[in-house]
Amino acid sequence: MTTLQPPVALRRRRSWTGWGFIGPFVLVFALVFLAPLAYSVYLSLFRTQLIGGTTFVGLDNYQQALQDGQFWEGVLRVGLFLLVQVPIMLGIALLVALAIDSGRLYGKDFFRITVFLPYAVPAVVATLMWGFMYGTRYGLVGDLNDAFGTKLPDPLSADLVLASLGNIVTWEFVGYNMLIFFAALRVVPHSLYEAAEIDGAGQWRVITAIKLPAIRGALVIATIFSIIGSFQLFNEPAILQKLAPNAITTDYTPNYYTYSLSFAGQQQNYSATVAIVMGVITMIVAYVVQLRGMRKGA
Repeated sequence: MTTLQPPVALRRRRSWTGWGFIGPFVLVFALVFLAPLAYSVYLSLFRTQLIGGTTFVGLDNYQQALQDGQFWEGVLRVGLFLLVQVPIMLGIALLVALAIDSGRLYGKDFFRITVFLPYAVPAVVATLMWGFMYGTRYGLVGDLNDAFGTKLPDPLSADLVLASLGNIVTWEFVGYNMLIFFAALRVVPHSLYEAAEIDGAGQWRVITAIKLPAIRGALVIATIFSIIGSFQLFNEPAILQKLAPNAITTDYTPNYYTYSLSFAGQQQNYSATVAIVMGVITMIVAYVVQLRGMRKGA
């Protein structure tokens, strides 16, 4: 004869079973995310000087960051970058995804792999490759000038280097975003297409009335990821800086500025402050975009 366990003991055992499943994730999450974040906040409240050592300064570092012209120039620069580059990149990715999903593209499997392939190239390799292609004395631009006797603009000049960075990032991530859009298109119910065909809707009407509304969530996610990536821009300018030192300074982007403060300037406390401020700005912008996307989808 079996005895029933008390409800309280049963709920307690189920609670511990649940913690057993999520415990490893919580531990890893705390170690790799919460602990570094807490340590950065801790560092931002102090200042280390040659004379006097490390002292508690409270919010003085944050006040300095809010008044730092170099930091805000970098923020405006990446803001301009994302306003121009992100719509172009997502637009190209969406067009490619729609073309592949239409079923009318010859060799669509090969085309899909070809578009996605640049994403598999490490950012360092991609930036070096494009950097040498941009060279006016040793790269593709220089070879074109010599071959045709022209004088093409220098892509690594101060006026064009931001556009050159945008071209590199677009080349790297069009395939990634295309895959997000294509996966979302593949789960659209075929019954909607059949109903549109019965109603006599053309391809453009199908795209605007069925496909785009159906993948609105994917569009919002890709936009948020792209915004975060733009604010985190580091690899490309840091590598190109060696090829274009007069165009890209060590404070060209907020992340590059943070890196320079910490490793070149030995200002770890202020570097942590700048990183936290930039993280808050990124979070606010991404949250606003998410709210607008959800409101439009309602």
